[in-house]
Amino acid sequence: MAVSADVNGQVETVVDLEAIAHNVGVLRAHAGDAAVMVVVKADGYNHGAVEVARAALAAGAAELGVTTIEEAVELRAAGIEAPILCWLNVCDADYAAAVAADIEIGISSPEQLVAVAAAARELGRRAIVTLKVDTGLNRNGVDPLVYPRVLADLRKLVDEDIVRFRAIFSHLAHADEPYNPVIDRQRDRFLEAIATAKEYGLEPELVHLANSAATLTRPDLAFDMVRPGIAVYGLTPVPDIGEFDLRPAMTFQAEVALVKEVAAGEGVSYGHEWIAPADTTVALIPAGYADGVFRTLGNRMEVWVAGRRRPNRGRVCMDQLVVDLGDNSDGVVEGDAAILFGPGTRGEPRAQDWADLLGTIHYEVVCAPRGRVHRRYRGGTR
Repeated sequence: MAVSADVNGQVETVVDLEAIAHNVGVLRAHAGDAAVMVVVKADGYNHGAVEVARAALAAGAAELGVTTIEEAVELRAAGIEAPILCWLNVCDADYAAAVAADIEIGISSPEQLVAVAAAARELGRRAIVTLKVDTGLNRNGVDPLVYPRVLADLRKLVDEDIVRFRAIFSHLAHADEPYNPVIDRQRDRFLEAIATAKEYGLEPELVHLANSAATLTRPDLAFDMVRPGIAVYGLTPVPDIGEFDLRPAMTFQAEVALVKEVAAGEGVSYGHEWIAPADTTVALIPAGYADGVFRTLGNRMEVWVAGRRRPNRGRVCMDQLVVDLGDNSDGVVEGDAAILFGPGTRGEPRAQDWADLLGTIHYEVVCAPRGRVHRRYRGGTR
């Protein structure tokens, strides 16, 4: 007999806020005396930025990190008062909105600093700025060649009380390889950038470098604060090393929409890429590539139904896929739960399993559910 479904709606993600709180606790323990900034960019890695932020702060996180001003403003609009840093903005971003909301703005170029200062002058309100320095990732961050110019300009703005200089930070290129020599090279460049700022009389209130992987494996890089992202959501950033007692927070699931018999020799789904070798029973799952189930998982993935993994048969379609129940001895019926991926504690597939099949990382997998997928929360205080 199948277990009744804990599914509210056809297809949904369930986010366990108690898992979020647990993971923040794990990260705080690894951070030692350093504060923890929880990264909730991209709508909390598709877990819900506002809900994750509240759970993380209640669990002891000190600050929040996002990419854009819009993401930061959304958190403020939800009543979140903790410090928020945003670090990926173009020159014509709405810096006035950030200044008005006391959002810390990451500066990566002289032009961005000019734009922030203009917004502060227009509002008659001091902006909060942090320097993001490029120490070797060669992506976002102040280019070393223009760093002296940025420091000189910042010094003037601090003297004029146009901006408050809060922090210096950078991002690691090889943190998932804890002993890669590039990490130490970036650390040394980071320390040089801090020292250079001090030569201009710019003393940061705090400095931070460590992402999830470095937080868990490189305590020497904790500095004043760590900045974990993916580990907050229970996914290890270094799967070759360990799970670190992290608890995956997202379950992607749907209701079984239909159960039917398929005779031997009959094909299933478009192109009949799978032909039933014997009489069998199949279940139709109302989730497909429009919902974030990668089409390339067709005939490769498994789905947890009635306490067992069931193989997908045939192509993954836009909004449905089929799994093989065999003789259906477990009595699967319409409405039963079908777990596409989850924490893995019951034996169900995990986001990492999808990532292994797809040749990608679990970050991409948890960011995939979309469109018609409803999000629901379990546990925590909301």
